[in-house]
Amino acid sequence: MRSDTVLETLRMRIAQIEGTAVRHGTLPFGITAIDRHLPGGGIAAGALHEVAGSLDLADDASATIFLAGILARITGPVFWCLRWRDLFSPALSQAGLHPDRVIHVEAGNDTNVLLAMEECLRHAGIAGVVGEVGKYSTTASKRLQLTAESSGVTAFVFRRAAKVEADVEGTAAVTRWRITASPSEKLDIPSLGRPRWQVALERARGAEPRTWIVEGADAQGRIALPAALVDRPVAQEDRQAAA
Repeated sequence: MRSDTVLETLRMRIAQIEGTAVRHGTLPFGITAIDRHLPGGGIAAGALHEVAGSLDLADDASATIFLAGILARITGPVFWCLRWRDLFSPALSQAGLHPDRVIHVEAGNDTNVLLAMEECLRHAGIAGVVGEVGKYSTTASKRLQLTAESSGVTAFVFRRAAKVEADVEGTAAVTRWRITASPSEKLDIPSLGRPRWQVALERARGAEPRTWIVEGADAQGRIALPAALVDRPVAQEDRQAAA
């Protein structure tokens, strides 16, 4: 075999392992400050992403709605794989993800959740696959990334009750996000303001880590910048919104 053919074969194999062989487009957040920071201008489709809250239940709830908002804006059914069925479906509908679109897969443990995710990801045409796990290996993440890339279906590993410290073992996930609750705007009347989240991009291929304060997903699954940030000049916004 010619040396140039061997090199090309090796390049293709490396691209497959790293999950960069096929591009399936992106789903923008609709917020310039976030979209312009992400390679491709949004969440990469047909790829694996990791989302986590923290040990605080309020943060886990925020991360759940963050995920629901993304999936609400993609056409098709959603497979949500979890150890036991404790997902509060009415909360998902507040972010535009109707319970009729969600198919629950109660797998019992992390190993079975990962197996269920991989099987669901093989079916093109669905909106996405979510898998709630405590920990998963680099090998498991590579399998999920390659399967998502092959089918074009977007995958999310949801690390519920995950510690803030990053895992020692690496991951093939294209992005890693951590969502935590942030104080809402104080109103002049006895009422609750729109929820706010701290959205931290902890890891992304081709982008530096970054943090934004955003308003929680609305009934169409869209997040927004707080009004106080909207009118700021871009450079000033970048300095003050970024951590």
